[in-house]
Amino acid sequence: MIQHVIRLQFLFTICFIMFFGACNSGKHPAETTSTSTSKTPSEIGTNQKKPSIENTKWIITTLGSSDMSDREKNGQMIYFTLDSATNQINGNSGCNTFMGTYELLGDNRIIFSKLASTRKLCPDSKINESQILSVFETADNYTIMNGVLALNKSKRAPLATFKKDDESKKPVVETYWKLKTLNGKQVEMAKHQEGEIFMILKLKDNRITGFAGCNTFNGVYALDYNSRISFQKIITTMKVCPNIETNESEFLKMLYQVDNYLVNDDKLSLMIGKRTPLATFEAVYMD
Repeated sequence: MIQHVIRLQFLFTICFIMFFGACNSGKHPAETTSTSTSKTPSEIGTNQKKPSIENTKWIITTLGSSDMSDREKNGQMIYFTLDSATNQINGNSGCNTFMGTYELLGDNRIIFSKLASTRKLCPDSKINESQILSVFETADNYTIMNGVLALNKSKRAPLATFKKDDESKKPVVETYWKLKTLNGKQVEMAKHQEGEIFMILKLKDNRITGFAGCNTFNGVYALDYNSRISFQKIITTMKVCPNIETNESEFLKMLYQVDNYLVNDDKLSLMIGKRTPLATFEAVYMD
């Protein structure tokens, strides 16, 4: 009797092992758990940092199927920038400046507000500025490839394409410019003057800083294609220098008057149109 019970227990144990072994062997590989953190190439690609389109000056290259690169040669550069700090768009449509707001929604989606524009008349302009503004008000997504930005509507052909404008390559910026002549007269340091008259055009925030002979000054500047330049919002310290014979107002007035520049080797000339330079500067390089 005891042997019979032992035999039954042995057979039951064998059946139990065979039953659960068959269950485990039938489990699909996809049901097994894994602690692996490896990713597919496509997953890795989607997690890579995408190039930003903000805080960059973008110059138009095509409008629909039309080549717009000749606008640069004619001094009618069409461009825009997106300010990430304020979510504002600012640009030039060939004659007038425009501004508005934008929002990046992810997955390369973008929307622009209704744009406001100045009302300057440019009879010589051959650009239909309303077409430029329509690009932004119509676009709902963008693509960027090999440094070329395309603004698109859905999956259609690009409404317009743009290229980066690298202002850091322009020789006028980030250089210490020492004033040499003003209104055709040589400039020399006056007796008791603290330092030479100079200016520096900073890349960051398009700021101009410098020394006007008695007071320091700062403001903003704008560079455009075809060597156009403008200065605005110049403010100075309020120091009084009775013992220094220098006319700061003449220098500061010049900054507001000029509209283009020329850099030749280490010499900078600021002019109105193609007239004789109102001021010339010499580059000074610090060790």
